[in-house]
Amino acid sequence: MKDLTKGNISKLLFAFALPILIGSILQLTYSLIDTRIVGSALGEDALAAVGATSSLSSLLVGFLQGLTNGFAVIAAQFFGAHDMKGLKRCTASSLVLGSAIALVITAAALIFLQPLLCLLNIPSDVIKLSSTYISIIFMGLIVSMLYNVCSALLRAIGDTVTPLIFLGISVILNIFLDLVCILPLGMGVRGAAVATVISQFLAMLACFIYMIKRYEIFRLHREDFGDFSKELLTRMFSCGLSMGFMSSLVNLGSVALQTSINTLGTDIIVAHTAARKISELYMLIFGVFGTTMATFCGQNLGANEIGRIKSGIKKAILYTWIWCAGVIVVSYLAAPKLIYMVTGSTNQVVIQNAVAYLKFDTLFYFVTALICIIRNAMQGIGDHITPLISSSLELIGKVVFAFLLVPSLKYQSVILAEPAVWFIMVIPLLVQITRTPILKESAN
Repeated sequence: MKDLTKGNISKLLFAFALPILIGSILQLTYSLIDTRIVGSALGEDALAAVGATSSLSSLLVGFLQGLTNGFAVIAAQFFGAHDMKGLKRCTASSLVLGSAIALVITAAALIFLQPLLCLLNIPSDVIKLSSTYISIIFMGLIVSMLYNVCSALLRAIGDTVTPLIFLGISVILNIFLDLVCILPLGMGVRGAAVATVISQFLAMLACFIYMIKRYEIFRLHREDFGDFSKELLTRMFSCGLSMGFMSSLVNLGSVALQTSINTLGTDIIVAHTAARKISELYMLIFGVFGTTMATFCGQNLGANEIGRIKSGIKKAILYTWIWCAGVIVVSYLAAPKLIYMVTGSTNQVVIQNAVAYLKFDTLFYFVTALICIIRNAMQGIGDHITPLISSSLELIGKVVFAFLLVPSLKYQSVILAEPAVWFIMVIPLLVQITRTPILKESAN
């Protein structure tokens, strides 16, 4: 366990964030390797089939992950206030609520699978492959949810190392199973999906067993599941749904863009898939410090250490901006090589479009970093509305670009979309963070 309410803030932030960063790199490394295996072993049609549905799977997985992170913010507040009984009740509620919501989402996604694929405008030559892949991913959502619940709760008490260890095991298993299912067993894109679900299940099971054996506070009893007060459920739903919908609104915008991208042909789908994979790697640090700030602010709010919250926000912004400068340099020096490493493709249409996306969008990552830090910090201190407003603006902006500009400007409008939207969505965050009562009180 790690108490974030005492000690040097910079050291605590990096000590907390480093395992999350390594874990995120492992996860993205797997995603990149998975993309390379699918592209090299099965061809660009199979890669397009997986890429065409990636925004849809990110939408649902992102919602569930946001939901569990929201639950963990409440857990962090209990931990910061040294209320172990409340933490136990929060843990039990997270498991029950998370599982129920995951099952409902899974059922709805499978029932409406074909209409969803049609809405995405997936090309007819890959729609069957896309349906096969995404349906298996959907069936594994409950596994993903439970793993995220366990990881988020461990992070809430300051343990970021344990989720990293089990994630590393999961990634290694995933790569091994990918190679086995896709090549010797000849399962095609179905094999890639099956490998993902099995590896997540094993990681979830191991993590759940460990946290019960290692930490007494996670050894729940029957009364912990029966003591769900209205006040606790309201707090958990408020924070969980806020962070879940915040993630969903972001991903809904990506779905809208992907719907238009899917009308531009297989080459553009592959180009955007590759560019987004690399962008996800670039943006890792934003999400890592965002997750760190949610827990940091939650614990310090529980301990009433408001001055530390302000200092932590400023330091997190500084560190992520330093990263942004490095990312710009890398993009301008090595973008074509990175695209080839991800796709294995020498198709110049793919490479040129992906490179154009990376070189332009990375110039504006300073705004993205600001967004990630502030909206997660605001969730940690109890403001669940402003981050949703900001994310809603992102959704609206991407929808406008997708349906009004892509038909005429083609992929160029996709490249322009995100930076334009970032400048709009940061405005309510900057306005509200300077007006937040808790932070203003500490200044007075």
